[in-house]
Amino acid sequence: MRVAVVGPTHPFKGGVAAHTTELARRLSLAGHDTELVSWSRLYPSLLYPGRQVVPAGAPDLPPYGRTTRPLSWDRPDSWWRVGRALRDRDLVVLVHVVPVLAPALLTVLRSVRAGAGRRPRVVVLAHNVLPHEPHPGAGALVRALVSRADDVMVHSPEQADLARRHGARAVTALELPPHLPGGDPAPRPAHGGPPRLLALGLVRPYKGTDLLVRAVQQVPGVRLTVAGELWGEAGTRVRELASEPASAGRVDLREGYVAGPVLAPLLADHDVLALPYRTATASQNALLGHAHGLPVLASRVGTFARDVRDGVDGLLVQPDDLDDLAGALRRLAAPGVLVRLRSGVRTPDLRERWEPYLDALAGDRCPAPAVP
Repeated sequence: MRVAVVGPTHPFKGGVAAHTTELARRLSLAGHDTELVSWSRLYPSLLYPGRQVVPAGAPDLPPYGRTTRPLSWDRPDSWWRVGRALRDRDLVVLVHVVPVLAPALLTVLRSVRAGAGRRPRVVVLAHNVLPHEPHPGAGALVRALVSRADDVMVHSPEQADLARRHGARAVTALELPPHLPGGDPAPRPAHGGPPRLLALGLVRPYKGTDLLVRAVQQVPGVRLTVAGELWGEAGTRVRELASEPASAGRVDLREGYVAGPVLAPLLADHDVLALPYRTATASQNALLGHAHGLPVLASRVGTFARDVRDGVDGLLVQPDDLDDLAGALRRLAAPGVLVRLRSGVRTPDLRERWEPYLDALAGDRCPAPAVP
């Protein structure tokens, strides 16, 4: 098949860019003639106040070779030209990130279908049907896009229901396949002190980082590192909590984007990956922790309850529940608990989820790729 994947990739950072890159690579390795059509300018700075690209140019995953970057958020002519150039493809995958880009993707879709003759199959790959922090007009923009796709691919049953409520005619829900940055685990230095927790990534309200700092303040026997960009009110709140006397010497802020090359050593310096999200859809972060040998402390939201075996390779808590979270920290600090949880961690199979994923995109013409 001739396949075009339209979505963000390096030098843009984050999980969606990494997934788009790995998807193109996997399709190519499966034997398909695959190109990655990406963005030169992805967001207006007003909507994304942080740094949009990977610092120092170091990619989170190896870039895909057949990549072009003709799209720009402020050039509608580029949206139409890309669609026109893809009219002879068999499959066009449109990666839906946030509603503000829906007009661009919708224009690409309409341009793809404007030509005479056979039309490509168009799949909207929606990492989040609606954004974590909804805003006026988001639903209408999303409806305009997903209602016109031949299929909408999502990563949880809840997101499938949401896509259908927004007019999607056909929806496929599959587990998010892993696209883990950071490479192989780094050697783990010996550590006999209190449990060291790591909260990783962009600090936003739905991730519950502020709640985690408050819980750490209540449990003397644990330490916490918050590594990532601190945005807006959520970032300000975490800074305020970290500066309080109850956090002194036990809460460390490492502000800034955590690039792939430094991720493995950072994980190796900690004992538990903490994911105290208030809400979630699909995430590979629990798999990331397990891939590096860390038990995972997570809320019962999104896919975390499926990826973390409570009491075996991590602990699960109720979302937005300070008492439950503090109780889990006390368990981690109890003698022998961390050792037992670490012994229950199994390296996840990074291949099994990709086979049905590619199959759903391309049907029986997409054999399982022989890749690691």
